[in-house]
Amino acid sequence: MKSTVAVLYTKPETVIDDYVRLAELAGMRDALNASSTTILKDNISWHFPFPGANTTPWQLEATIHALHAQGMHDITCVQNKTVVTDAFKGEDLNGYVPIFRQYDIPVLFNFKDEDMKWIRYEPRADMLVLPKIYPEGIFLPEYFFGKNIIHLPTVKCHIYTTTTGAMKNAFGGLLNTKRHYTHSWIHETLVDLLAIQKEIHSGIFAMMDGTTAGNGPGPRTMYPEIKNVILASSDQVAIDAVAATLMGFDPLSDLRYVRLAHDRGLGTGDVRDIEIVGDDISGVNWQFRVGDNGASRIGDILWFGPLKGIQKLFFHTPLVHLFVAGSEVYHDYYRWPIKDKKVFEGWMANTDWGKLFVQYRKQGTIAGGVRDAQS
Repeated sequence: MKSTVAVLYTKPETVIDDYVRLAELAGMRDALNASSTTILKDNISWHFPFPGANTTPWQLEATIHALHAQGMHDITCVQNKTVVTDAFKGEDLNGYVPIFRQYDIPVLFNFKDEDMKWIRYEPRADMLVLPKIYPEGIFLPEYFFGKNIIHLPTVKCHIYTTTTGAMKNAFGGLLNTKRHYTHSWIHETLVDLLAIQKEIHSGIFAMMDGTTAGNGPGPRTMYPEIKNVILASSDQVAIDAVAATLMGFDPLSDLRYVRLAHDRGLGTGDVRDIEIVGDDISGVNWQFRVGDNGASRIGDILWFGPLKGIQKLFFHTPLVHLFVAGSEVYHDYYRWPIKDKKVFEGWMANTDWGKLFVQYRKQGTIAGGVRDAQS
């Protein structure tokens, strides 16, 4: 049986209903366990609301509607922090907080001891790299076990993995703050994490937003392009492969993480073997290119270049704080105020999706959340 990826073209006036239809086409009902809690794992690549970088508010709200349409109301959201993003700032600036409040969605933080503890886990599947990276043991948040998870990535490029999507979205939720230890083996890490997800979750699904997609050196410093597309699938490999194909990449030859996962039977990375339902995307090629930026050049040297052999000196000692501070200065105090805030403001003023984001800022939600939540 072929993996299914649903793809629809959408517009702001119909995006909520389109997402609900998308979930049905992609088989959400069959992919999730209706008796289990469902975790929403949004994607905050940057706490600033840069177009294409983060889960959109309409993507989040529509996913809640899709779950309710399936009779699933036991929903939570789990946030994580990274070395360059602030989860509290991110969920506020990107418009998630009013949606959580309107639909009564509890928000938990995997870095707060009072919300969840981390326990040692021995995967049943053969691991590619995680036991070597974490010789003291693989630790996972206990809260994730036995629950459904829905990943909410966007369609965008990534400086280290070429593209980033559903598979990469598990990274922050399942690994602790030492995630930077894995960057030299990031493709293998994503494959290990997908194998672990299949062991611990009662169901896995992804709703991906490409209404504004991210071209260039993502996941933050990108060139937003309006594409009006949304995708969904229970196969995390397949949805990443289809998104990559739209962007103009060959998923099996350009994306090592897709090829590895495909070869290990964790999903379908060959688009010829994927059933694409919904709208016709045959022949679509956006011709995206990743490129580079100042921050990524440093990472290339330390994670993949001549200094890879001594990276423990930089990332496993207090020296890591220098790189964290440098990344924060570059992104938050140079890129955002000097360049990217202007891009965001132009997007809000001049695009239909930007204007919808403004509407969310004013109203909190757009789809009658109280009525839906009480139905």
